[in-house]
Amino acid sequence: MSTISIIGSGKMAAAIAGRIAKAGHTVEVLGRNATKAQAIADQIGAGATTGTYGAAPAGDIVILAVPYAGAAAAVSDFGSTLAGKVVVDIANPVAPDLSGLVTPPGSSGTQEIAKGLPAEAHIVKAFNTIFGHVLAKGEPLDAFIAADDAEAKKRVSTFLESLGLRPFDVGGLHMAQTLEALGLMMIGLAKNGAGTWDFAMHVDIG
Repeated sequence: MSTISIIGSGKMAAAIAGRIAKAGHTVEVLGRNATKAQAIADQIGAGATTGTYGAAPAGDIVILAVPYAGAAAAVSDFGSTLAGKVVVDIANPVAPDLSGLVTPPGSSGTQEIAKGLPAEAHIVKAFNTIFGHVLAKGEPLDAFIAADDAEAKKRVSTFLESLGLRPFDVGGLHMAQTLEALGLMMIGLAKNGAGTWDFAMHVDIG
């Protein structure tokens, strides 16, 4: 298995880290708050480590598990160390009042984040349509991905499969906007029609 680096130390970072560790990969947690990052590493065990925030991530796949509001700053903090990495953006750029997405018209949070990455980095949208606590249960789930780079998309698909997830390619990076809208729809569904956050999106292929 391989080393997967996670930038962030919140609930979603912890949920993803736990699933990665259970799949047999080595997890590296890189958090601005070193204490919280260490707590995640200690919680999941399995040889999980912490790295220095802003230093080069050990993994070739780097999961950017921070809220959208802090994503640009995180990318800036790591700068050129992300060159050559596959960066997985999981954020949903949702307005605080859930009235819509906060991204510019015609763009997505992932596309905006990509503007701050080194040219040699490859960004992929994934995980934004799975609630953290649902992911942490370890059950089989469908995961939607969008990216322009075919090789990066293939690597992330293989990685997701190793976690017991079923990857679905929805197209190029422009489709990240649609996935983010789906993320917003899921939040609305949880708060209204479903009445629970304990659900996931599933594709039924006949």
